[in-house]
Amino acid sequence: MKHTSKSVILTYSALGIALNVILGTVVSAMKIPLLFLDTIGTVLIAVLFGPWWGALTGGVTNIVLGMTTGPTAIFFGIVSITIALVAGFMARKFDFSKWYVALATGILLSVIAPLVGTPIAVAVFGGLNGSGMDVVVLWLRASGESVFASTFISRITGNLVDKIVTCFLVAFMIARLPNFAKIKKTEKRNAA
Repeated sequence: MKHTSKSVILTYSALGIALNVILGTVVSAMKIPLLFLDTIGTVLIAVLFGPWWGALTGGVTNIVLGMTTGPTAIFFGIVSITIALVAGFMARKFDFSKWYVALATGILLSVIAPLVGTPIAVAVFGGLNGSGMDVVVLWLRASGESVFASTFISRITGNLVDKIVTCFLVAFMIARLPNFAKIKKTEKRNAA
């Protein structure tokens, strides 16, 4: 059986990190509401090569962002690792090129990522992080919600759109780009 070499996987992982940083930065600069695309490379690598390679990609992405945009990004590495683990295990169990698997994974991620990230955001930023979602946090706080609930609700709304779009884009790439489809088939055979 043909195995994908570690050097090929590391090369793709580096591309995944670049994809996370570049798309995340561009979308953030464009101020597109409810969309981040800062984990698309993590999800792609997790789906192609497994949850642990995706976790490495996500964790290193946050280290790179911590060194380039601000050290607080490092704290959220655990969120990226969690996203990779969920997406990677879903891809091992189901055919990620199917739209309904991508949708289910996106919905799952849109709940799990805020559950992991909210305590970090509350501890590091007091629930506010300088994004457009701060308006929702402040509005909910003014209406009597706790800091945790306000932060969680604002994060889940943004993640619901972002994680579903991310998973659909990855599913599209897996199904439509020949190299990715070939890698996925090879990895699927090797896992069996």
